[in-house]
Amino acid sequence: MKKKFLKYQAQTTNHPIALEISHAKGSFIYDTKKNKYLDFVSGVSASNLGHRNKTISKAIKKQIDKYWHVMVYGEFIQKPTVDLCELLSKNLPKSLSNTYLTNSGTEAIEAAMKLAKRSTGRSKIIGAKNSYHGSTQGAMSIMGFEERKRAYRPLLPNIDFIEFNKEKDIEKIDFETAAVILETIQGGAGFILPTNNYLKKIEKKCKEVNALLILDEIQPGMGRTGKLFAFEHYDIIPDILVYGKGLGGGFPIGALSSSKEKMELFQESPILGHITTFGGHPVIASAALANLKETLNSGVMTKIKQKENLIRELLKHELITEIRGKGLMLALIMKNKIIANQLVINSLEKGLILFWLLFEEKAVRITPPLTISNKEIKLGCKTIIDTLDEINKTVN
Repeated sequence: MKKKFLKYQAQTTNHPIALEISHAKGSFIYDTKKNKYLDFVSGVSASNLGHRNKTISKAIKKQIDKYWHVMVYGEFIQKPTVDLCELLSKNLPKSLSNTYLTNSGTEAIEAAMKLAKRSTGRSKIIGAKNSYHGSTQGAMSIMGFEERKRAYRPLLPNIDFIEFNKEKDIEKIDFETAAVILETIQGGAGFILPTNNYLKKIEKKCKEVNALLILDEIQPGMGRTGKLFAFEHYDIIPDILVYGKGLGGGFPIGALSSSKEKMELFQESPILGHITTFGGHPVIASAALANLKETLNSGVMTKIKQKENLIRELLKHELITEIRGKGLMLALIMKNKIIANQLVINSLEKGLILFWLLFEEKAVRITPPLTISNKEIKLGCKTIIDTLDEINKTVN
């Protein structure tokens, strides 16, 4: 199967992990050789309630027996889709009460960029250095990492960048700015938290010049930081909120939420300002709705801080220089990239799935399912420490 995988399925790198999957359940993934792996990545912050969650599975099966795709987005009334948007609205500030469902977080980013231009009548968009919002033309244009996009230029014009947490750069936001788009917690850069009321200061500056603030919560959203959305920790409200990944419970989805007044701009002059065939798909919406209900009602978010503390307590080693992030969105920063690579590869051989971050070469991702147990956390952390002890012997 590996030969077919490499021959017929287009790849993103020359060295995929290439585990052949048999099945998955809870916090574990099983390969076709009957090996069991503890998942400390959850599909890169996507399977927030673990693999094959019973509630999500039941909701999908129930919807599949009714209807699947019946019409392009926004034409027919489909109960799972409407119910999902309503529940999101009830758990978001009033100014974010209207939601457009897309097929991915990246598509939602593209729509948010268009909405900002339409809403303000301006074209300049400011992103952050070392940011990542997706790999389509527009999203790549606001990616703050030149090495990954140089080969695909020319990209969108009138894009500028500020350095995350650098207050002096805030002055770049001016009356020509349509929007500032930031990750609430910088992901690919190394799970960097905003400091010194940085986001509050960005919000204030945007209001002063009538620019929109777009927050990308594709990774930290859906309870991963202990609140439904990470911006809730920082006493701000964006003009447009973009999310995905964890919303779908392991199924492809994205969303942008804003005010109804702004969203109505997609409806006329011209009509069909943003359209999608499969956005809001009833089966996917059923999965997302079940996922959201369980996230809100199960108490899983109330346990995030305790789980974060446990991981931080257990992962103390001389090869780990710091642990960045918040909640169950954590990154181990190793002494160098060689150690980071060895930790990911060697841990896999011991039955633990870890992964890298996009830009910070010394980082190792820890984003397990929110439902992971303390016992499973202890098992995974022990594997990490044991692996680092072995690596340390070769380093010294």
